[in-house]
Amino acid sequence: MNKNILYFLCLALFASSCSNTKYLPEDELLYTGGKVIVDKNKETTKKELTLLQTESNKLLIPKPNKKFLGLRPRLFFYNLAGDVKKEKGFWHWLKYTVGEPPVLFSQVDLQFNKSLLQNYVENNGYFNAKTTADSSRYGKKAKANYTINPKQQYKIKSVLFPTDSATISIAVRKTQQRSLLKEGNAYNLALIKEERVRIDTRLKEKGYFYFNPDYLKIQVDSTVADHQVDLIVKVKNEAPELAKTSFRINKIIIYPNYGINADSLSVASDSIIRYKDFTIIDNEKLFEPRVFDRVLYFKKNDFYNRTNHNLSLNRLVNLGTFKFVKNQFVVSDTIGNYLDAYYYLTPLTKKSVRIEILAKTNSANYTGTELNVNWSNRNTFRGAELLTISAFGGFEVQISGEKNGFNVYRFGSEANLIWPRFISPFKIKSSSGFVPRTKATLGYENQNRIKLYSLQTFKGAFGYIWKGNERTEHQLNVTEITFASPQNIFDLYNEQIAANESLRKVVEKQLIFGPTYSYMYTNTMQKRKKNTFFYKGSIDLSGNVTGLVTGANIKKGDTIKIFDIPFSQYVKIQNEFKHNYKLTKMSQISSRIIMGAAFAYGNSVEIPFSKQFFIGGTNSLRAFRSRSLGPGTYNGFNDDSTFLPDQSGDVKLEMNTEYRANIYRFINGALFVDAGNIWLLNNNVNKPGSKFSSKFLDEIAVGVGAGLRFDFSFLVLRTDLAFPIRKPYLPEGQRWVLDKVNFGRGAWLKENLVFNLAIGYPF
Repeated sequence: MNKNILYFLCLALFASSCSNTKYLPEDELLYTGGKVIVDKNKETTKKELTLLQTESNKLLIPKPNKKFLGLRPRLFFYNLAGDVKKEKGFWHWLKYTVGEPPVLFSQVDLQFNKSLLQNYVENNGYFNAKTTADSSRYGKKAKANYTINPKQQYKIKSVLFPTDSATISIAVRKTQQRSLLKEGNAYNLALIKEERVRIDTRLKEKGYFYFNPDYLKIQVDSTVADHQVDLIVKVKNEAPELAKTSFRINKIIIYPNYGINADSLSVASDSIIRYKDFTIIDNEKLFEPRVFDRVLYFKKNDFYNRTNHNLSLNRLVNLGTFKFVKNQFVVSDTIGNYLDAYYYLTPLTKKSVRIEILAKTNSANYTGTELNVNWSNRNTFRGAELLTISAFGGFEVQISGEKNGFNVYRFGSEANLIWPRFISPFKIKSSSGFVPRTKATLGYENQNRIKLYSLQTFKGAFGYIWKGNERTEHQLNVTEITFASPQNIFDLYNEQIAANESLRKVVEKQLIFGPTYSYMYTNTMQKRKKNTFFYKGSIDLSGNVTGLVTGANIKKGDTIKIFDIPFSQYVKIQNEFKHNYKLTKMSQISSRIIMGAAFAYGNSVEIPFSKQFFIGGTNSLRAFRSRSLGPGTYNGFNDDSTFLPDQSGDVKLEMNTEYRANIYRFINGALFVDAGNIWLLNNNVNKPGSKFSSKFLDEIAVGVGAGLRFDFSFLVLRTDLAFPIRKPYLPEGQRWVLDKVNFGRGAWLKENLVFNLAIGYPF
């Protein structure tokens, strides 16, 4: 029977292979690809030959039909669909989305490809190379064959910059120290073009506003030595005088209320404001002049340079106050070589109201909706300050892998005021193209967890946000204050406290204050990169200075209270690292590692519940119910209870890896592995096995699963099915449970299979 099945499969595969040529037009051949062979010779190294062959094969066009395991499945489905008359439906989808038409040999231009290859090798210094092209046919298939005989590669003997005394020649000569063209390197036309751009970039920093790379030529002299060339850098004679002139900045004119359709360029005598080196034409006096002094880098008599040009534009855009930013440089009508700089700025609407209805999933596995009403003032004190006052309300339902969820209702308000500068007792200057910000926050939230408890939280913060560049961001809160107080504690939760005293800390009054700092790096905006990274590190300090000054020590009974509440004293550090590896245009492997630790001391025995670590749930270990895992080998799951307490820890280690691929249009699929756990730093008699030790790796939980992501552009709806393959709370030697997986047994499914419904990607 097995032999018959194998025979049938082989026959089917062979038939599908043959059918790819069966439907070809008469006198046509299926193109199966081209191949470039580079002849070996004594003058060319093995490394050079390998590089030539690899890069040359990439140049060939067209590309043949894609193959998989030696077959062409997309071509097979194209032929299988046959003649499709309708422009929609299954057969149209099969033919034109799943399938692809045959690439015919008649589409191959041998001479064109031969020219491409010849140009490529000559542009890389193989001036004496010879290229040939041929084809071979077998049945109704054909392939193209190309041969390159590269001969010896030419190297750079010397690079000669202008030696005359012209001002532009001197400026070009001063750039040679960082030249891309090095003696002894191979001749490379692409690098020569890059060198012209590099020189132009350097000249732009020295005032040569009208210069461009086309005004440079790099001559090649191949007669100087055997297989060597001299490269001679020259400024073209036909380059205009403006391009050869270095300019300084004269006037800086700003129109901060420029309207495209309005007569906003008209100048009334009382609308002209002169401030330092700026002339500001503002009929309505919308902005304080100092705003522009902070964001514009040019000053009168500065040499024009592209860096300051771009930094100024970036900062104007980054203010978040202007809808359009336009800049123009014009030759000044004064004596000397000067440019006048004009800035035309169109403000956004000053005040606005935005109403949002959000679908969200939080870290506790709750999915719900939230209504936000936001009022904004983009120029509160005429200094481009942003004041935002928001009110919110919503509910969240625990529907993903819960035991018995208790819905959460929440409402509150928050006010944020952001200044586009550093506000501090001493002057701080930023040279970044991104405007530094000072942020003050005041907020209130009331959270009601049905049948359990309700909490009200007041918070305030003052700090700074700044970016070093587009990849890095820093956030320092000089102080961050949180006061949490319970309003109602229901009987059900009091009953749980009586059985598990550690639950009391959830509803205790908490006073947290101190600085926080976070650093973020990412290059995920670079879409063409195969590897992209994201890193965020943070440190949270509470009550450290106060505890030090007062000598607070709860272990000795020296507990310090503020407003009759002991303040929290701890140090918390967390690191999160993400990596994306693109396999193809439509698939990738995404990974994440989270490591964190928190240590309470002085005025506290343990860190506040809201600052502790949790694990499990839709955005964490998806094979385990939200916040149900750990700490360590402790198992807090009670089959007889309708209440599942949140488990928290002082140490966290989490690792996630997910293969993501597009299935069809807006539907993406994923296969994933999650691992990790949390631990306590101190022994807890009520939670045996919870302390962090040298055996922590043996206490890692592991889960696997698969899921679908429905990407509707405005919303990503995610569904995941997962199950554990390693349970740390089982006895040693029995923690791996992969051999017990049984999808056909209802009891196993009920106990192990976890369904997650969430909004957005898990990481």
